[in-house]
Amino acid sequence: MSYKMSTRRKLAIATWSSPKEGNIYGKLTIDMRGALGYMRYLREEKGEKISITHLVGRAAGLALKEAPDLNGRIVFGKYIPHETVDLAFLVALPDGADLAKFKVCNIDQKTTVEIAHELTEGALALRNGKNTDFQKSTRALKYLPVWLLRPVLWATGYITAAMGFDMKPFGLERFPFGVCIVTSVGMLGIDEGFAPPTPFARVPIYLVVTRVKDRPVVDDGQIVIRPELDLMATIDHRFMDGFQGAVLAKTVRHFLQSPWLMDGYTEKPFK
Repeated sequence: MSYKMSTRRKLAIATWSSPKEGNIYGKLTIDMRGALGYMRYLREEKGEKISITHLVGRAAGLALKEAPDLNGRIVFGKYIPHETVDLAFLVALPDGADLAKFKVCNIDQKTTVEIAHELTEGALALRNGKNTDFQKSTRALKYLPVWLLRPVLWATGYITAAMGFDMKPFGLERFPFGVCIVTSVGMLGIDEGFAPPTPFARVPIYLVVTRVKDRPVVDDGQIVIRPELDLMATIDHRFMDGFQGAVLAKTVRHFLQSPWLMDGYTEKPFK
């Protein structure tokens, strides 16, 4: 796939290292009345447990599909677009003993129900110790000292996440974190928080899903109570600037406020 690098991207790549500096932090507040209704509809009609995280992942996947400047990686100072839109979701293991990830591939091509089913099955396998790749990848790490772990993480991250080679004997797939990492802290009672960039993951965007809260807002001159979600984002500035971030945010807000459009409905399928 050919890609013409802009002057802005060249300057950004030359200015910052990956991803120790040059990050953009932003908060997107979203009206969730439509999303909550659509979640109830899908639960009743499809029998699948749908969460806010599933809707956010679906919306982010569709937005990233339309963002060729963001859906990619940097190798040897050159930006290379990904051929698919893949997102990684962080999964908390029992009793907070560890943190794992599950990647949903081609997320822009899957419905909300399909994403929920795949992520639920993947998280269950991780929590039950049945994900062999996770077991392989963590086995060796337990015995490495921190001073040795740092270069090992950098090397494996570069091989898998930048170069796109898999290391199956060690349980590591190519592009293990996709282009975006999504983590949900709403169930922990956390109102706001930004995810720190993880150098070995080599992804340009991190999304933190908080909890939905009822808030007083002014609607058509009247004060009303409305459920709102704060979506927190950490973005590598080498991939995008504020203007592009605003376009991405507008797309995500549009889909989360009318989520049925993501699944092919032309109008709201519930009252």
